[in-house]
Amino acid sequence: MLKKQIFLISIIYTLVLAGVCLINLNKLPDVGVSFADKIFHIGSYLTLCILWFYSFLYKFKFEKNSALIYASVFAFFFGIIIEVLQGVLTESRASDFYDVVANSLGILVGVIFILIIQRRSIKKL
Repeated sequence: MLKKQIFLISIIYTLVLAGVCLINLNKLPDVGVSFADKIFHIGSYLTLCILWFYSFLYKFKFEKNSALIYASVFAFFFGIIIEVLQGVLTESRASDFYDVVANSLGILVGVIFILIIQRRSIKKL
């Protein structure tokens, strides 16, 4: 069931992530963690990479390695585009190189997670 819905879930997640990244969040309460923004970026892009990996794998029938590469590249460039749009379209947000680094770290963790899961599923066979 989830395999059939993963593409729709990926699209919705991507649109929601773009929206959250481009709206004014200055009125949110401070959580008291100085790097909470970077943790959000890592988790968000880890999730983005994993969702699109499974979309490419199940919806578009890519091989596992190709799906992983496409998902990683998509997530990376999506993050760069969002950072550029934050600097160009919004007054309350700014482009931040360290956000791109955090996004990339999230993607890397997602890739490692996927490789571990794939390796375990191969060993079970």
